[in-house]
Amino acid sequence: MGTGTDRQGGSLNGWERRKVLVTGAEGFIGSTLVDRLTELGADVRAFTHYKPYGDGGHLAGRENDVEIVTGDLRDPGRVYDAVDGCEVVFHLAALIGIPYSYEAPNSYVQTNVIGTQHVAAASLRHAARLVHTSTSEVYGTARIVPIPETHPLQPQSPYSASKIGADMMALSYWHAFELPVAVVRPFNTYGPRQSARAVIPTILGQLHAGARQIALGATTPTRDFNYVTDTVNGFIAAADNDAVLGEAVNIGSGREISVGDLAELLIKITGADAEVVTDRERLRPSGSEVERLLADTAKARELLGYEPQVTLEEGLARTSEWVRDNLDRIGSRRYER
Repeated sequence: MGTGTDRQGGSLNGWERRKVLVTGAEGFIGSTLVDRLTELGADVRAFTHYKPYGDGGHLAGRENDVEIVTGDLRDPGRVYDAVDGCEVVFHLAALIGIPYSYEAPNSYVQTNVIGTQHVAAASLRHAARLVHTSTSEVYGTARIVPIPETHPLQPQSPYSASKIGADMMALSYWHAFELPVAVVRPFNTYGPRQSARAVIPTILGQLHAGARQIALGATTPTRDFNYVTDTVNGFIAAADNDAVLGEAVNIGSGREISVGDLAELLIKITGADAEVVTDRERLRPSGSEVERLLADTAKARELLGYEPQVTLEEGLARTSEWVRDNLDRIGSRRYER
């Protein structure tokens, strides 16, 4: 099936033998997306960040069923070659993590904004449809709850600013060049394979390692946690529907929970004997803390027929099992804020 660039065209259907590119494919969400696309019969090319020490991330050992291309988003020629021959590009690669963005903001601009421009330009040249990954962090602290896609964008960290810039760069290619682009805005995705940089695997890692105290920064901020397979299904639905071209669409659960209550729930799920304590050294700068994130998912339901399938309790239980079985891989470090 061709992708085309007609704003009024019909939806795309069927993934069997369709050539797709996933950037950031070795990561947590990216590798889960690769798994799902291969299950659907797609011919997947994975663009992974070149590392001289040869770390294949979550795609290590997958060379027989996935075409792996290494490179760097900042190299336009390498990106151009990676997109060649692909009908759909899922652009997930980005420099993530809020704390490091305070220290090295230029690297976030180079990778996230300019790298996205390289992906969009290559997609245009090769007539590929682009699904660009945003983040709920672009909204900052909620002014409207639940948060609709029309919510003001608030750059409360250099990371979120770079993702706002990346979103606008991707959408500019729709407006200026009619590149078929959809911007998927996941809220807090969690699940197996997530690194201990994030709050859920960090708490679970400590609990399964026998910790009696779970040290957190602010415990009152709320988040909308969505299980990784539900997030991935949102990506695929967005790639398969013309109704979201030129649009941003939230992918979330529509449920919020405070960080403190989340920790208590994880203690209950694991059956651990532990308590939550506050570590003030790990608080964000006051103007950077995002106090509340809760997705308005009406647009995803209406345009994509999207509904998350995994409850928070079920997803946390699955994630707990994975962390327990992979404790040596993720360790029990403290998460970054």
